[in-house]
Amino acid sequence: MAGLHPEDVLVSTGGMEGPVIACEHYAGDAKKLTKALGLQAARGHDFDVTIDLEDGAPAGAEAESVRALVAVANQADSAQHIGCRIHPLDHPAFADDLHVLAHELQPSLAYLTIPKVSGVSEACSAIAHAAQTFASAGKRLPAVQLLVETHGAVKQAFELAALPEVRYLSFGQMDFTSVHHGALSAEAMRSPGQFDHPLLRRAKVEILAACHAAGITPTHNPTVDFANVAQTLSDARQARQMGFLRMWSIHPAQIGPIVEAFAPDDAEIAAAAALLLAAHANDWGPIAFGGKLHDRASYRYFWTLLKKARAMHRAMPSEAEAAFF
Repeated sequence: MAGLHPEDVLVSTGGMEGPVIACEHYAGDAKKLTKALGLQAARGHDFDVTIDLEDGAPAGAEAESVRALVAVANQADSAQHIGCRIHPLDHPAFADDLHVLAHELQPSLAYLTIPKVSGVSEACSAIAHAAQTFASAGKRLPAVQLLVETHGAVKQAFELAALPEVRYLSFGQMDFTSVHHGALSAEAMRSPGQFDHPLLRRAKVEILAACHAAGITPTHNPTVDFANVAQTLSDARQARQMGFLRMWSIHPAQIGPIVEAFAPDDAEIAAAAALLLAAHANDWGPIAFGGKLHDRASYRYFWTLLKKARAMHRAMPSEAEAAFF
């Protein structure tokens, strides 16, 4: 196997394809969306922008709002990664949101976020409606992200994650706290409560286990204290440590800390590169490295890390860059 590239040797044992964009930034009005798209382009597209038609947009002017936001998005570069959170299935604006996105949005929609699903049956109904609407415009249904915000959705997380159209499960901790009707304090919406409270932690673990079993992306809720950059960074690091691959941003100041927290650091990159270069030199057979045994099982982990680092524009050791990229 001398000289073989990692992609030829380290056959995946299942899971998602390719590195995940770690930050999903929400924008619910034309001004915020314009700023977000400009920042996305300036940063080299290292975060996603989500058009927010639901909680982040003004209530009572849904029809005007979706058209104003789509008009802004239509000015974006075709390479920009844009998603959209629509209204839930039982909202009067649900069908109009889909119609405008399918028939009037010019850039390809990277993902469609459906909130407040109560379970598999409702999710399937919403997805079927969306697929039919996009088909009427001659377009394919985008990847679907489901927001897990209800008891039923948490209970059926594994079934939701297994739906073929679904590529993301995202936790809505504020709505999930609210559906307990006062049994949970508002502290459960913030740190440390959102990580320490047993019901919040249980819900996150269910989402994580379901996503990783299905090979899709688990997305963590935002830091509500948006002005506290240090808190955002701390929350993002805890979310990554738990196993989340992605996190919401609700303010431009949160984007940088989230990207930083989810990116491999210099020490991780250097260690992964050194190990993979040693494995490459040994024809990808088992080796002793740093006093530990490594084989293709661990090589897969470090190759995934190295690909993620490169996708996030992290500096790469020159020897690894030349050998693998």
